[in-house]
Amino acid sequence: MEEIIRIGVDTSKSVFQLHGVNAAEQPILRKKLSRREMVKFFEKAPPTTALEACGGSHHWARLLGSFGHDVKLIAPQLAKPYVKRGKNDAADAEALCEAMSRPTMRFVPVKSAEQQAALMLVGVRERLIRNRTQLANAIRGFAMEFGIVAATGMCRIEPLLERIAADQALPELARELFAMHGVEYRDLLAETKVVEEKLTALHRSDQCSRRLAEIPGVGPVGASLLMMKTPDPRTFKSGRDFAAWIGLTPKDHSTAGKVRLGVITRAGDEMLRSVLVVGATALLQHVRTGRSRHASRWLIELLQRKKPKLVAVALANKIARIAWKLMVSGETYRRPEEQTQAI
Repeated sequence: MEEIIRIGVDTSKSVFQLHGVNAAEQPILRKKLSRREMVKFFEKAPPTTALEACGGSHHWARLLGSFGHDVKLIAPQLAKPYVKRGKNDAADAEALCEAMSRPTMRFVPVKSAEQQAALMLVGVRERLIRNRTQLANAIRGFAMEFGIVAATGMCRIEPLLERIAADQALPELARELFAMHGVEYRDLLAETKVVEEKLTALHRSDQCSRRLAEIPGVGPVGASLLMMKTPDPRTFKSGRDFAAWIGLTPKDHSTAGKVRLGVITRAGDEMLRSVLVVGATALLQHVRTGRSRHASRWLIELLQRKKPKLVAVALANKIARIAWKLMVSGETYRRPEEQTQAI
């Protein structure tokens, strides 16, 4: 059998499709394997593999790497242009094998188990906050059906539950159900507090994360996400490349020498981009209400010309560039004495 120089693997929960080529780029391997067969095959296979960056791919990359393989993770959107026709496992595996051979292909860094655990912590926090918001809205909606209305804000939920519990005009069944909602709401608050304490401990244990948190609009959560989700920052040529990786730069529709820029690309990690935009929005609220003393002339003039939401995205772009600079240089954020260039 000819020597296989490259193998593309389309992964799933239980079935794995392989596509291998030789030195002449001729396909000599097309095989479908189970999980157990997959491990046995790669224990003896040549050390070159391409995997799709999806659920479970980092585990397989670490496992195959322990067998001596040079594993490359490819984002699905980068392998899609190499799918010749149709959509099936064999075509996807062939596309991954072809994409791996491109000299300009970008690969996803393999995460360690500790990095995945930290990202899991962030995901659990996001889910708890989403469930808390959903439950609070349900409590407000049910209370409104009985003519009980509370002011906006999560801090109003506990007083609302106390008013409901003390209202003897409500049916007993309704008070019991509201009490059940109250127990669930308090449990969510307690679980969220535990998770946030763990996230804060991770943030404080990392020097770079503490430096990033000093950037206005970032905070501990944003700094932790930047550290967890960003690959080696030195792989980016500039801060603009880093902002483009997050998806905070405009789409380019230029043709025939005419430059046309559209909305932001929304590429990259959605959670990281969302946290930066939310942080920028909070910073803008302080600037617009006069509570911030660190607003630059650039930011004030931009607010006078553009809508606040657009300015928030532009500010998030600038925050991302500053964060990249701090990660690469190891410097500490310094507020300029003249408020003309930085935030």
